[in-house]
Amino acid sequence: MTDNESTPAGLSVYDVPVYPDVATYGNILGSLHIWEGDGWKRESMSWKTGAYIASNLSGLPEITFSGPHAQDFLSKVSINNVYNWPIGTSKHLVSLDEHGLIANHGLTVRDSEDSFRQFGSIPWLPYLAETLGADVTVTFRQIFLYQVAGPASLQVLERLIGEELRDVTFLGFRPLRIPGIPADVEIEVSRIGMAGTLAYELRGPIEHGPEVFDAVYRAGADFGIVRLGWRTYVVNHTEGGFAQQGCTFLPSAYGDPQFATHPAFGLSAPAANAPAANNPSVGLPGSAGPADIRARMRTPFEVNWGWLAKFDHDFIGRAALEAEAAAPRRKTVTLRWNKEDVLDVIASQFEPGEEYKHFEFPTTPPSPAGGHADLVTQDGVEVGTSSLAVYSYYYREMISHAVVDADRQIGDEVIVHWGDHGARIKEVRATVERFPYLDLPTNKDYDLNSVPSGVAAVA
Repeated sequence: MTDNESTPAGLSVYDVPVYPDVATYGNILGSLHIWEGDGWKRESMSWKTGAYIASNLSGLPEITFSGPHAQDFLSKVSINNVYNWPIGTSKHLVSLDEHGLIANHGLTVRDSEDSFRQFGSIPWLPYLAETLGADVTVTFRQIFLYQVAGPASLQVLERLIGEELRDVTFLGFRPLRIPGIPADVEIEVSRIGMAGTLAYELRGPIEHGPEVFDAVYRAGADFGIVRLGWRTYVVNHTEGGFAQQGCTFLPSAYGDPQFATHPAFGLSAPAANAPAANNPSVGLPGSAGPADIRARMRTPFEVNWGWLAKFDHDFIGRAALEAEAAAPRRKTVTLRWNKEDVLDVIASQFEPGEEYKHFEFPTTPPSPAGGHADLVTQDGVEVGTSSLAVYSYYYREMISHAVVDADRQIGDEVIVHWGDHGARIKEVRATVERFPYLDLPTNKDYDLNSVPSGVAAVA
């Protein structure tokens, strides 16, 4: 980083500094975030060859559930077994509606016997706590949430704090002290992320966000760290095999009219596609019918999360999910799109007449875009739906997540009906591929012994 790239004192955009070389910020989740930080191609490569820092999940409050009945409440509203949960670890909590559709999901940590915190989540559980009359205390706190990911991410964080950080296991978390940040500021690090490879999160009070972000960015200068913006963010979800509400599907909570008008809903600064889910007449993108909300929603088995469900407790949506568990109908796969058909879509922009819906690289529609759904057929029969199209610069391929009939196998060829309902549709050939598509070591299995120390030598 050069001197002329330094951060103007006291100048920030929500929870990130104003960098002179970042030209584009976007209104995402109700607040301004970096849209493109260091060029989408560099950003697309970062979690395979270096590291990135991203603030994309900041803006959604930390939600705390506490009290002697907090665990009972979480058990009632999630498919997970929340009693087999060591203090100081995290779980991916998944909540359903009565029809077995995913209403909300989010990373949740257990701080003590009777206190739990959830991150990056819409306030569906606070809404249920009130409507169910649960005896649980719910509090909100505005925090920064930064994702630091890629093979050099551990080195970046070790350079940041000046000591090794090998003791944080997958899904674990612990307090972190950052030089230059007041000692009484509570910051924690967690080994979790959406990159599909080695990844961490930093969390702390929002007012200290810009200085923490900048400290990480400067610590990562020797490791080629980039600032990942929303333009590229969902590429890592798609490559890494992470379904995400608001991006690859819509949570059914958005379709609950009482939730959409509840005061708690405004606390989450929800994505702009929430009103569309609650009012289908406004239309949703993709070749699937614009009023077909079900094509944009998912069950746990449809996104390959069925293994999280434990039928050893009563929870909302259990009957529907248990029935699906007996005979799962669909699953998520990666589709690799045919290059010639993709080029035909691009070529149509230069021909007379109605063109095909164009591609915006690296994701179309730009995220968050959970309302997008394209029909997928095989031999003229509908077999599923595909979410937003993603150009993987790493693989030089167009790919997407698709929920397809469970008997589809790797190598099968299907047709993605690309375009918006009622407009010109391009039948794009696509091949069912591995899921997840990223073929690098996962965060859970990453060998930290293969990562050189990031602690800088002291002169």
